[in-house]
Amino acid sequence: MLPIALCSVVAVAIILERFWSLRKSRIAPQGLREQIIQQALSSPLSSSQLFELEQNSPLGRLFAAGLRNASYSREVMKESIEEAATAVIHQLEHFLSLLGTIAAITPLLGLLGTVLGMIDVFAVIMEQGSGQANLLAGGISKALMTTAAGLSIAIPALLFHRFFERRVSELVVELEQESIKLVEQLHGQRAR
Repeated sequence: MLPIALCSVVAVAIILERFWSLRKSRIAPQGLREQIIQQALSSPLSSSQLFELEQNSPLGRLFAAGLRNASYSREVMKESIEEAATAVIHQLEHFLSLLGTIAAITPLLGLLGTVLGMIDVFAVIMEQGSGQANLLAGGISKALMTTAAGLSIAIPALLFHRFFERRVSELVVELEQESIKLVEQLHGQRAR
C-alpha cells in the first residue's frame, strides 16, 4: 500500500501543477500578437524587449525567436519559431509521461499486493487449516483492498493524463496559428 499511496500523492501533485501551468492565459495571452505587431511595425524591438517577451509566456518565447530573425526571409523566421517550438512543446508536456506511468503501474502494484496477500492467506491455510473462515476472509479482504486502491488511483490518473494530453495538443495548435499569423503579418502576406 505504501507505493500506491506514494503514487497517489505524486499524481495529485502533478495534476494540480498541470492545471496551474497549462492555463491558456499563461501559455498564449490574448492580444499578445496584436501588441507585438504594433511594436514591431513602429520600431524594431530591442534585445531587452525581446528577452522580456521571451519570459512573458511560451507564445512570447516563439514570437521572440521569430522577431530575432524578422529581417531575414519568411522561411528563416518560421524555422526559428519551429526550433523554439520544440522546447516549448517539451515544456508543455512536462510530467505527463510520469502521470501516464503512474496510471499504468498502480493497478499492477495493487495486483502485486493482492497476490502477496493471497500467498499469506494460503500460508495461514497450510498452518491452521481451512476451518477458520474469519481469518481467511480477513486476509482475502486485505489482499483485495490493494487492488481496489491501485485502481482508484490509476483510473483518475489515466483520465487526467488523457485530458492534459488533449489540452497540450490544443495549446500547440493555438501557438502554431498565432506564430504563423505573426510571420505573415510582418512579411505583408496577411491583412493586418
